[in-house]
Amino acid sequence: MKDLSSLDISNFLPHRAPFLMVDKLLSLDDENVSTSFEIKKDCIFVENNLFSEIGLLECAAQTCSSIVGRSFFEEDDIEGTGTKLIGFISTIKKAIIISCPKVGDTIITKSKLLSRFDHKEYSICTLKCNIYKDKNELISCEINLFIQELN
Repeated sequence: MKDLSSLDISNFLPHRAPFLMVDKLLSLDDENVSTSFEIKKDCIFVENNLFSEIGLLECAAQTCSSIVGRSFFEEDDIEGTGTKLIGFISTIKKAIIISCPKVGDTIITKSKLLSRFDHKEYSICTLKCNIYKDKNELISCEINLFIQELN
């Protein structure tokens, strides 16, 4: 996978602060993505100095959706002015949460596309995702996403 750490992840996601749970896009191709996110104390998913389980799932979903979001752009438009997509989690098929990170931690999220159905206006996909702090796994999940292009 190519290093894309300087690419703005918001090009592939409809999320914006304070709901953006990805800081950097580390690598991205047609089937895999890796991102990082530093947990800050003003994050909406922080409670008692911990990043919540819901925050971990949202971070996973945002990372996963960038694989599909990328496909709505031409390669030469990859650094465009932002996306015209909307997406949501349609199903959490499986989620094993081992631990929640603390404020100040940087987590790495890795996702792999398992299946995808494309219609001319939307995509439905299944992805496997793992989040780590250092080499310690925090969550493993499998989710379905629905992503639609807006006109």
